[in-house]
Amino acid sequence: MTFTAILGGVVSIFVYHALTSQESLITPATQNTLLINNEDAGYEVFEERPKRQTTSFQSGVDFTNAAENTVNGVVHVKTIVEGREYYQVNPFHFFFGNPDPQPRRGPDRSGSGSGVIISEDGYIVTNNHVIKDAKEIEVQTNDNRTYTATVIGKDASTDIAVIKIDAENLTAIEFANSDEIRLGEWVLAVGNPLNLNSTVTAGIISAKGRNINILARENQGGTAPIESFIQTDAAVNPGNSGGALVNADGALIGINTAIKSPTGSFAGYSFAVPSNIVKKVVKDLMDFGIVQRAYIGASIQNINKELAEEKKLTTTNGVYIAELTDEGAAKAAGIKKGDIVTEIDGNETRNTSQMLELIGRKRPGDEVEITILRKDKKEKKTLVLRNKMGNTELIEREVIEKKKLFGAEFREVPANVAQRLRIRGGVQVKDMGEGKLEEAGIKNGFIILTVDKKAVNNFEDLYTMLNSKSGGVLIEGVYPNGVRGYYGVGL
Repeated sequence: MTFTAILGGVVSIFVYHALTSQESLITPATQNTLLINNEDAGYEVFEERPKRQTTSFQSGVDFTNAAENTVNGVVHVKTIVEGREYYQVNPFHFFFGNPDPQPRRGPDRSGSGSGVIISEDGYIVTNNHVIKDAKEIEVQTNDNRTYTATVIGKDASTDIAVIKIDAENLTAIEFANSDEIRLGEWVLAVGNPLNLNSTVTAGIISAKGRNINILARENQGGTAPIESFIQTDAAVNPGNSGGALVNADGALIGINTAIKSPTGSFAGYSFAVPSNIVKKVVKDLMDFGIVQRAYIGASIQNINKELAEEKKLTTTNGVYIAELTDEGAAKAAGIKKGDIVTEIDGNETRNTSQMLELIGRKRPGDEVEITILRKDKKEKKTLVLRNKMGNTELIEREVIEKKKLFGAEFREVPANVAQRLRIRGGVQVKDMGEGKLEEAGIKNGFIILTVDKKAVNNFEDLYTMLNSKSGGVLIEGVYPNGVRGYYGVGL
């Protein structure tokens, strides 16, 4: 009995010591997590730091410098969105008739998010959904200065936007190479969640190349979205959107964009657009006002067990080429249906998200080296990427700045109009000047949905379609009151 009692006491002491030792390791992380309930942050610079060695939390990584520097590079973005348009129907029209219901507009709505300063002279990157449909954008810096911002460009397919304020000597955040991040690496999320300015939270990188199918809902039938998110467990809440995800050095590795939660508040899963995608989109928007998307000209699939068995594949790593377009870059380079893409420019492609991200960093006309697996043998192919219409032309900035084509000025279809008409995509005529479209009888407000039966999802589609055709085209669409329109336009 005495020996048993002594043994039990020794075991109890050992267990207590083990638990308290473990608790001392996780307490700092727990404290950081409690500090995280914030919103989004900001970005900056276009230079990359040299390759670095990541540091584990236990070995003494210090977040204080990264946090103090980053909060000054993250801004609070506040927006005013015009009230939704609706049509008021006279209840007596059943008895006396009501030929044209009159449009009404609801009250304006406010919103907020975060942004990252990427240049000392006031360029800021944020999420497209933060400033979407905003008629007024106000930016507040960490030292409480306020500015009115203008939109430089935005891209729904990556949920990235660039805005500009008239300021100098701002603190810009340096871009890191998001390809170098590692699972388990410590990161900080900086932003303005729940209207709490300059909030910093900590976590680790939980996964890379994550697709959560969220941008498809925002994209309204437009260009295929690129979802290859960095997943972290750093606390992110509404208002963090557009904020900074930085490494322990304080360099930008991503833009906080979304959370996955059954309640709408943080539940342990947050997602950021990788900095390498952000940098390319930002450069396109600043150079052209629109993202220059490149395509390989193929339908691709992830390889799962069922596909591997059906096609008698010997691997589940890589991306399966399901179909090829006749005028696509892949077919021109000798890629065949059934090939498996394993690398692009030396970067591994385990799934479609990774492949779309790597291609999404390029412009039409860029070359990429693709490694494929064909009958269990590796081959390398060089592709010259093309635009959606099968050529390598870029859309000139002058056209985008004016958003004009054949005398008419265009804009995106307002979200409330698209919802009311139950349409996806399309481009609306904002101002019909003198030109070929006006000669065809098209009026202000007309929403172009198709050209020669091909869907028009955005201005890029409309521009490339009309500039690649000759003779004449059939333009179809709808007016805001629901009246359909069909016009033949001579080119």
